[in-house]
Amino acid sequence: MCTAITYNTKNHYFGRNLDLEYSYKETVTITPRNYKFKFRKVNNIDSHYAIIGMAYVANDYPLYYDAINEKGLGMAGLNFPGNAEYKEEKANKDNIAPFEFIPWVLSQCTNICEVKELLSKINIVKINFSEQLSASPLHWIISDKESSITVECVKDGLKIYDNPVGVLTNNPTFDMHMFNLNNYMNLSIEPPVNNFSKKLNFDTYSRGMGALGLPGDLSSASRFVKATFTKMNSLSGDSESESISQFFHILGSVEQQRGCVHMGEDKYEITIYSSCCNMDKGIYYYTTYENSQITGVDLYKENLEGDKLISYDLIKGQQILMQN
Repeated sequence: MCTAITYNTKNHYFGRNLDLEYSYKETVTITPRNYKFKFRKVNNIDSHYAIIGMAYVANDYPLYYDAINEKGLGMAGLNFPGNAEYKEEKANKDNIAPFEFIPWVLSQCTNICEVKELLSKINIVKINFSEQLSASPLHWIISDKESSITVECVKDGLKIYDNPVGVLTNNPTFDMHMFNLNNYMNLSIEPPVNNFSKKLNFDTYSRGMGALGLPGDLSSASRFVKATFTKMNSLSGDSESESISQFFHILGSVEQQRGCVHMGEDKYEITIYSSCCNMDKGIYYYTTYENSQITGVDLYKENLEGDKLISYDLIKGQQILMQN
């Protein structure tokens, strides 16, 4: 399972937790402007916006989990089992495979307005990348520096939702996540007020009691509520250090610890990595489960006019600074 968020201070940030019980040996991958994107059912794109994100590179093709482009548009795919339903090919539509969706959007669009225009012509089709890599059931959050949308391909067709909270987790569908927030409108960052009975006196015996009832379990519905509450009430300074630190703290409120979600046999879901992209500066920051030090890769320190993928292996070992 996963959680994705956006966050704005002086700059604009986009990122996610990837929660799984296994890793595909993903890398921070840069796709320069002249890498030739090959698509299964539509014309290839030979020249496009540069992209940086987390990807599993298979047969020299970047299977992006999350990424931003040089124009400040971000996109992430999150697990959506039981609800995602990809379609058969349709004439007069841009038939795009799920694994092509992020490159298709980020290679061409600069903002949400352009994304919505592109989506008006799209049909997400059930095509596997290979015999070994089947199409993952996904839904997506797409964000520019000002707004976000959620895209879901379900039984009833393609659904595009405005996402005013800039948060996405997994099941259920996004409209149900947003409706569920109604159940938590009483939560507050302030000390609670006694609405129970005027005949009783209550003791505010702890700080933080205004948020009693905020979910703390690891389900996707609960993570959506907790991430939204944390993000919407989060305060940060405008510096890069303060901003990215706060971003990772927000994601940390819904991270998965090994041992808490059993997947059978000796498998446990963990937060394999957390990412934070500066959408203005093109910097991809990440931490991994074993390495809490923030590592960064700068898009603009590479040759963006090239035609070959550039990949950086994740630094997974814990980095400890000894002070004495």
